[in-house]
Amino acid sequence: MKMKVFTNWFVLVGFAFLISACSQSNKVIALSGNTMGTTYHIKIMPGKKTIDAKVLQVRIDKALEEVNDQMSTYRPDSELSRFNQMSSHDTINVSPDTVKVINEAIKLYKITDGALDITLGPLVNLWGFGPDKRPITEPTQAEIDKQKARTGIQYIQVDGTRLGKTHDDLYVDLSSIAKGFGVDKVAALLDEYQPQGYLVEVGGEIRLKGTKGDHQAWRIAVEQPSEEGVAVQQVISPGNMSMATSGDYRNYYEEDGQQFSHLIDPRTGYPIKHRLASVTVLNKDCMVADGYATAMMVLGTQASLALAKRENLAIMLIEKRDDGFKVFYSDAFKPFVSK
Repeated sequence: MKMKVFTNWFVLVGFAFLISACSQSNKVIALSGNTMGTTYHIKIMPGKKTIDAKVLQVRIDKALEEVNDQMSTYRPDSELSRFNQMSSHDTINVSPDTVKVINEAIKLYKITDGALDITLGPLVNLWGFGPDKRPITEPTQAEIDKQKARTGIQYIQVDGTRLGKTHDDLYVDLSSIAKGFGVDKVAALLDEYQPQGYLVEVGGEIRLKGTKGDHQAWRIAVEQPSEEGVAVQQVISPGNMSMATSGDYRNYYEEDGQQFSHLIDPRTGYPIKHRLASVTVLNKDCMVADGYATAMMVLGTQASLALAKRENLAIMLIEKRDDGFKVFYSDAFKPFVSK
């Protein structure tokens, strides 16, 4: 059985720096680093308060490291890992941040009719997209049913800052929402400096505020889904918003000519098979945008547009067609499209 694995990164956002870097004044502070298995890039335009770039870098790294210590599934002593390792007879006290992210994930699970499920880990691992990243043969229905029985948001118990579970095998993974939360944490830190504007990007998730050095609005390029190089699909002006983009065309494997997406539908236990190639969501909070983007890649085009209409969400969908791509905008997204 011949198998081919594709593990390319799938950040779909063309860096805003390519659009906004020109015409910036010399006062702009640019910072970058590594976090959450990816990279971050930050641009901040100071206001009246003086900013020490070295001190700010240390504070940013510390804030992001704290999120890793709280929510990483790759660190055995993180709050989330200790929750996953404990039995249903135990409870654990965690940080308010971890509770906030879990509560938001539970809320989004309900709003999206189960399309976003942070207990999906066993099924992700079964299909070969877990921490070991090993490709596997296609699971049987019996294997899918067995792992699906280990999932369920209803097994999570939240009491203040104490977490419990009613199923010993419950495994929570916050990767679909924690990166966006990290962006929000950094943005809150930058707000303390009362800047003219900033752009925070972590692994493709973005939060914006104010203006660039030339007092012009930030403009973001969204990449066209393609494995053949970077092509801009749309340029948008998000204003003081966050943006998250999700897609399935760069993280999959092939088995006997059939592609298996890394995006698993929690409701069926199978990888998605529809033709929605990418989702871009704008929201005040990057954590929320991050969660919706993942959920909508599971839902598909029509269900996502219906959800956006019901919840007044700003979304852009790119659907693959036989003759290319078709772009869909929700009504709430259209005002952000650059002319």
